[in-house]
Amino acid sequence: MTQALVIQLARFGDLVQTKRLLLSLAAEWSIHLCVDRSLAPLARMLYPQATLHPVAAHSGDLTEVADFNRTAFARLAAEKFSCVYNLNHSPLNRALARLFPAETVRGHSMDKGQALRSPWVDLAFRWTGQRRLSPLNLADFWAFLHPSPLAPHTINPPARPGGKGIGVILAGREARRSLPVHILAPCVRVAFESLDGPDIYLLGTQSERAPARRLTRHLPSAMLDKVQNLCGKTDWADLNDALEDLDCVLSPDTGTMHLAAHLGVPVQAFFLSSAWCHETGPYGEGHLVWQANTDCLPCLESDPCTLGVRCLAGFAQHSFLSAFAKTFDTGGLPDAQSLPPQILHMESELDVLGSTWNIRLGNDPCGAQRNALRALLGEYLGLAACRNEQALAAGPLYQEKDWMLTRLAPPSGVREYC
Repeated sequence: MTQALVIQLARFGDLVQTKRLLLSLAAEWSIHLCVDRSLAPLARMLYPQATLHPVAAHSGDLTEVADFNRTAFARLAAEKFSCVYNLNHSPLNRALARLFPAETVRGHSMDKGQALRSPWVDLAFRWTGQRRLSPLNLADFWAFLHPSPLAPHTINPPARPGGKGIGVILAGREARRSLPVHILAPCVRVAFESLDGPDIYLLGTQSERAPARRLTRHLPSAMLDKVQNLCGKTDWADLNDALEDLDCVLSPDTGTMHLAAHLGVPVQAFFLSSAWCHETGPYGEGHLVWQANTDCLPCLESDPCTLGVRCLAGFAQHSFLSAFAKTFDTGGLPDAQSLPPQILHMESELDVLGSTWNIRLGNDPCGAQRNALRALLGEYLGLAACRNEQALAAGPLYQEKDWMLTRLAPPSGVREYC
């Protein structure tokens, strides 16, 4: 059977978001997956059909890492892959790319010492130069390295409450992307009261145990018997079990949020700072996102904020809590006047390209231009004719050289764009 290798050396959330590409490859090929060794147990759980190739990508003693990777590289080099999908552009990814003939590598490759990008990746680098206009979810961007990925609705189940209670994910790796405890706690209380007092599961790593304890101090004493602090107490299988059948998960943009969406657990997500739901929102139908919409977003998480994290201000307003409470009513929609103007309220949908967002409340000044870019990409990928009148002025998506290379000419070159 023909073999394909996917190299995904980023972290938890990125591994989950590789699902559409991996399932598309698995439909016709024997798939192999190269991941950081710390994520190997999660990868086995998510993708049991894949042969795993763990490498040391993120931590470890230098000598031990060198020995581990030397063995891992030798095993990979011994395999015969018809196609290699190299999804990241780190130095280790470039080193791995050198193991394989350049013509077999999609994404980020190396040829005669030169780092190269597939045309599809080049295209994405252009639109990420204006991230407010980002037209594709990351999961769909990776999926379209494959010439005909599986339909979006076959990837994750629609969001459905399971009756087990509420999951609360305390924080992600970047604190600026998460709601502080004193702002998150009222949201937990509102969800608890709206769902008639279910169990509450606090989820996170060992480093979130202290914030979890602080959160409980902000909750009414009548709620505390219902709270289970699981921070630092779950392995990957335990985390999966804790998420299954929850009524909803409250979360910033985290890997655990993506795992919940993978299971079809309804997500209510708070996106701010560098988190931008058009890029990394929960995948599937029926998830809700509260997206901060100040003009400084999305920012770079590696840069310090000089504006006092002003994108957080809307979440601290009482009117936000009122709007948030409304979403737990059957068919509930917050009053348009109650939502702070710095926040958009959106629901996830799927179209021919993949994940997209329906604005339930608020005004997105970039929405029309983003839709135009999305229409152009649909035509480029050969999925739909572009009838968007604004598409020709959609921004710097194409360059002159694109019209001179047949591999970039839509739609006849659609099977060659990767």
